[in-house]
Amino acid sequence: MLAPARLLALALPLLLMAGALGSQYWGGLAPCEMCMWQRWPHYAAIVAAALAILARRTALSRPLTVLAGLLILTSGLLGGFHAGVEYGWWKGPQHCTGLVASNGADLLRQIMAAPIVRCDVPQWTLAGISLAGWNFLFSVAGAVAVLALSIRRVR
Repeated sequence: MLAPARLLALALPLLLMAGALGSQYWGGLAPCEMCMWQRWPHYAAIVAAALAILARRTALSRPLTVLAGLLILTSGLLGGFHAGVEYGWWKGPQHCTGLVASNGADLLRQIMAAPIVRCDVPQWTLAGISLAGWNFLFSVAGAVAVLALSIRRVR
């Protein structure tokens, strides 16, 4: 059952990154800092899954597939954290979500250093779920599937 796991471990982050990059370059949605955090594990998962496919007849294939699944899960959990920040369930990184200053000079410095896109305001939603929320749902479900298929023993 490792072949479906390898394929899913490659296809899922490829599709999610295609959606993220498409929404950025063709849809005009600028990613915030927390959006970028979610991309790095997907990039690494693509590399790990591609290596697992290339090494399909070796002992490295399963560990690389499991690594890809864990990286996909990492991105999903980051997406869940980000979605929680967007929905106001918890606070996000202060430099990405708001400004606090004790005087005017500090406030001006914070404004000048602040990112253009805030992390606590979703730019797009579908059915009330932000892109970070969708990443959480797809990545966690996909990672569970990859890991379950990876650890299943062939009978």
